[in-house]
Amino acid sequence: MNAVTRARSLSCFENPSEIEPLGGGITNVNLKVVDEGRAYVVRLGDDIPEHGVQRWNELALSHAAHAAGFAPAVVHHEPGVLVLEFLNAQTFDEAAVRDPANLPRIIDLIARVHHGLGAHLTTPVLTFWPFQVIRTYATRLLADGSQHVGALPELMKEAQALEDATGQVDLVIGHNDLLAANIMDDGDNLWLIDWEYGGFNTPLFDLAGLAGNNGLSEDQEREMLKQYFGTRAEAQWRPYQAMKCASLMRETLWSMTSELHSEIDFDYAAYTVENTERLNTALQDFHNS
Repeated sequence: MNAVTRARSLSCFENPSEIEPLGGGITNVNLKVVDEGRAYVVRLGDDIPEHGVQRWNELALSHAAHAAGFAPAVVHHEPGVLVLEFLNAQTFDEAAVRDPANLPRIIDLIARVHHGLGAHLTTPVLTFWPFQVIRTYATRLLADGSQHVGALPELMKEAQALEDATGQVDLVIGHNDLLAANIMDDGDNLWLIDWEYGGFNTPLFDLAGLAGNNGLSEDQEREMLKQYFGTRAEAQWRPYQAMKCASLMRETLWSMTSELHSEIDFDYAAYTVENTERLNTALQDFHNS
């Protein structure tokens, strides 16, 4: 059954009149469905063991994020399917994230998510510790015979140094996938979508992911930490740099893994190159600081 046929057959719809693909998804198939004059997003995707994606965790966090006012409502779910309200909102790109008019709003949203979402959870959720994620990816890539296995020993050496530099952390509920495409603006409020990697983490990971994935300048990074941490910002700079490298390393290994396993029509090889370049730049900055 293809994606459109499956979406059309869902029991939550009465008479779906328009079904079209939504761009931007590099893990799931996403469709916009109009039914009885209302629009919805249908996300099609099963558990993804190689990426640690468990749909029960995504569902729990999606419900909590909506209850907290950060995400659209869940309309329907069943194995491999999540149906959400469609947001009439602009999807950000990297330039929009870097825009001085938007960045403070995004940082405020992240802080409110970290400190407000947990109160709305009704079930346990996963922990997303990036260094264990990195080690797990490396183990799988080696077992699967990835073309990138030659790079793994040095990456694991760097990962251990980064974890040591991170030190002790506070735990919050993080989104853990702050690509520009997961941030939306309806003109009044910002929204976070796609909670499949959400779970307990240090707040530094979301901040580092926001910066690394969207090309923030050092001045923007320092202002971000100052806005989030206040007087504690300077003490967070070194652990933050370590976590920025970890975030980019995780994204690089994610892409290497997707080269082997994903059936989504996306150029993962080019994405691996892009993230490797960003990672190497961040590691150089980290070691020179």
